[in-house]
Amino acid sequence: MQEFGQIIGHESIIQHLQNAIISHKVSHAYILHGEEGMGKKLLAAAYAKTLQCEENGIISCNRCKSCMQTDSNNHPDIIWVTHEKISIGVDDIRLQVNADIQIKPYNSRYKIYIIDDADKLTEQAQNALLKTIEEPPEYAVILLLTSNIGVILPTILSRCVLLNLKPVDKQVIKEFLMQQHHIPDYIAEVASAFSGGNVGKAIKYASSEDFEQMKGNVLHILKYIDDMELYEVILGLKFLTSDKNNIDDYIDLMILWYRDVLMFKATMDPDLLLYRDELTFINKQANIRSYEGIEKIINAMDKAKIRLKANVNFDIAIELMLLTIKENSNG
Repeated sequence: MQEFGQIIGHESIIQHLQNAIISHKVSHAYILHGEEGMGKKLLAAAYAKTLQCEENGIISCNRCKSCMQTDSNNHPDIIWVTHEKISIGVDDIRLQVNADIQIKPYNSRYKIYIIDDADKLTEQAQNALLKTIEEPPEYAVILLLTSNIGVILPTILSRCVLLNLKPVDKQVIKEFLMQQHHIPDYIAEVASAFSGGNVGKAIKYASSEDFEQMKGNVLHILKYIDDMELYEVILGLKFLTSDKNNIDDYIDLMILWYRDVLMFKATMDPDLLLYRDELTFINKQANIRSYEGIEKIINAMDKAKIRLKANVNFDIAIELMLLTIKENSNG
């Protein structure tokens, strides 16, 4: 079921959306911005369902015809924009949004368009969408979901209500995993710690048999990286990332390692570390690296993730990242 009561965290965003309903100030265009797995789709679906609910409340009733249609993904006035290519092209927007939006809602107050992966909109597609956002019919609501706001045109940004999803508290995620997904205490603890406040990632980590293996493989490289030649590190990581679908998870695990190194260098407090079991190695790296060097490494990893999202050559992106790590091995 897609409803506000089922969403973990994001209270301020839910309150904002519910206030818009109460005060009859529903915007024609919203941008939900947050990394993958943070709940953008859940929020968009819950908002759409509530807006269309025949009870006209701030929580969907789950009983009316509209709610039943939404739950069965069969609502004629809630349109999820689809695309077959890597990008969302101008024809996708013209056909599924611009042409369709002129037809009044079938039996609802609103006609709602949800564009997931809005960072995949080409510039032409964004310009086509801009015309509709500038002069929408009064019943139109457009929801753009994106994990990379930097590629959205400023002209679109300025005409949308921007809602940034914030990380959810670790303890809240841990309790959710234990209660709703029946995950054992110690696994829920680890998954919530490594999720970075991302509920989707926490669920994936907690229910994945591969997660511990993935963590172990990454640690093997990170613990001994200072003693390895660059080509050995590159070969090691290429082996790990032969399944490119998991590359974001691998890089996230590496970022968390270097955040631990930075944290221990600053505080010398092992209780603050995620990788507590690896204190000996973290202490050693904290001693030989400078604050600036660690920051450069973390920035290089963030850049690698952005490059990979932008479809830059995989091997080049990874090698540039590893080069920065090796260059900053000693200070």
